Order: sequence, then structure tokens, then C-alpha cells
Amino acid sequence: MVKIRTTNGLTGWGEAFGHKSNPATWAALEEIVGPFFIGQETGIATSMPAAEYSFHAFGRTGPVHYALSAIDIALWDLEAQQAEVTLREYIEPGSRDQIHAYASLVHYAEDPHEVSSHVKQAQSMGFRAFKLHESTREAIAAARRSIGSAPLMVDVNCAWDPDSAAQAIASFEALDLLWVEEPIFPPDSTTGLRELNARFANISAGENHSGVAGLISAMESKTLSFAQPSVGKIGGISAMLRVRQAGKRLGIPVVPHNFYYGPALLASAQILALDPPQFLINGTPLPELEIPFVKWEQTLHPLHAPHQSAMDQNGRIELPQAPGLGFDPDAKILEKYLVKRVLLN
Repeated sequence: MVKIRTTNGLTGWGEAFGHKSNPATWAALEEIVGPFFIGQETGIATSMPAAEYSFHAFGRTGPVHYALSAIDIALWDLEAQQAEVTLREYIEPGSRDQIHAYASLVHYAEDPHEVSSHVKQAQSMGFRAFKLHESTREAIAAARRSIGSAPLMVDVNCAWDPDSAAQAIASFEALDLLWVEEPIFPPDSTTGLRELNARFANISAGENHSGVAGLISAMESKTLSFAQPSVGKIGGISAMLRVRQAGKRLGIPVVPHNFYYGPALLASAQILALDPPQFLINGTPLPELEIPFVKWEQTLHPLHAPHQSAMDQNGRIELPQAPGLGFDPDAKILEKYLVKRVLLN
């Protein structure tokens, strides 16, 4: 997480993708990207294009780009705070205050009994759409039996080559999967994804495409039925808004990848609220905000785990009304679990 303080006393929050790249993303923030912004104006319109140009030699994805994503989120938070409105209202007046969440379950080692147990728990907590991280028909079928006709998706984390993917997805057809996420390696293989999507019309990806240009190119070439950019990777809110516009132009739903818990989660939620809800053929709402289905003894902020505090029985969550992102972490929890900090000034 990144916190930017301005000379007029405002604080903006951002979040970069880390996971196993945490040390590299941290180094990029501390030594390369963070120092670039010290003393600069906070306006998005000038600061981010200058930074993207300065760092373009590092590529369109990877730790430097993740670091830029965090800064971008924090700067948007500051701009909306300065305007004294929520981020969604700052970008698109008249935006929604409520969105639909879906449960993103962790991997249960392809065990049908574990999958069934956890998906039923998620359903009992109010979720009405579910994403698995399993890749066998037995495990996925167990979820389908447990949740009935509710929307079901799978993220197989690049499990197959194109031929194996085609065989596996064909075997899933009776399970009525809304999307199959990142079915092949490499995850942005345009030819492989396009052939699968032409056949099955339910392929999704975007988290690991190379920046805005790479993802929009894939969308334009009919590679994807669902685009899934990740706000902490692709370039922050600025980049997400460009993908959003491409989705509207091309008629492709943009459903953010969101295995986040802090400012990036709220950024994804605010972006989803910019547009009216979309509905599937049967009238069911299109799944919107991905919520990692993890049970926490303590939570950092109200939407950290909405299934434990802030979600109704129809899978809907209310977004914060505070200016900006609305990220207001519990200072005691933050301090208790803090691993490392650095102050740049």
C-alpha cells in the first residue's frame, strides 16, 4: 500500500500488486517510482503521463508498472477528495452506490467435497455468484450441484496448452460456466485465446496482458468475451478507465480482476459503480466485484471482507460515501500487522 500526503493536508491511498513479486514492487516504489513524484503536482492529467513516459523503457507490465498503478490510484483518491465527492461521482456523476459482489474461492486441491463445502458456505453468507480456482471437471461439477443455476466461473491459472484447453472446456460445457479465465500459457497468447473464444464464447483474461494497449488489442481481435484488467497491475484507475471505454465501444463486459483487500479493492468497486448493472440472459445480474473468499479474525476496513460485515443476502454491497476512494483503515489493525514501512520526502 502507498499513502501520499499533500502539502495542503490531504492523504491519498493506493495499492500495487505484490504477491511473490513483493520485494521487486517494493524496490520499484522506494527507489525508482516514489522519488519521481516527490515535490510534484498531484494532478492526474499531467503527473501520470509524465511518469509513464519517463518509465516506458521498463515495459508495460512488471514491478515498475505495478508501482505506477499504486501511485495513480492514490492520485485519483486525492483529486476526488479535493472535489469533496466520492471517486465514482468525480468520474461519472450519477454513479451507483451499490454493486454486486461475487465470491472468489481459493484452490482446494481439486477436492470435490472441499469445493462443495466452501461454495455452500459462500452461498449462505449472501454471495449469488462464484468463481473457482479448480481445473478438473469433478471439482467444478461439485460446485455446480451445490449452487444450482447461479453464475459459476473458473480461473484455471494458465493450466493448459491450447489443445488441452479445448478438450477440458468442451468437457465443461454442460456445467454452464459463465467464463473460463486464463485457460492457456502464456496468458496473453492472442492466437490461442482467439481460437478458444471463437469456439466456446466464454474466454476471459486481462490480468496478465501487457498494459492497456495489449489488452485492448486482444479485445479488438475478438480474443475475449470478458476483459479482466487488474487495477494494481495495469496502470491504476487511469488505465482501467481506458479499458472501460474500449469495452463500451466493443460491447465486451469489463469485470476487474480483484484479488485485493485494500485501496485496490475499493478502486475496482468505484470503477464498477460508474455504469448501470448488466444482466445475463436469464435476468441474473452480471457478477461484478471479485471478493476473495477468506475468513478473517480481524478486518482492516468495512469492505475488506464484506461477507463478514457489509453485504446483504442478495450479494450486494454499499459503497462508501466519503470523498475519494473511501478507504479508511483501522489504524490499530494496520499497525499490528505492518511488516515494513518507508517514508520518502
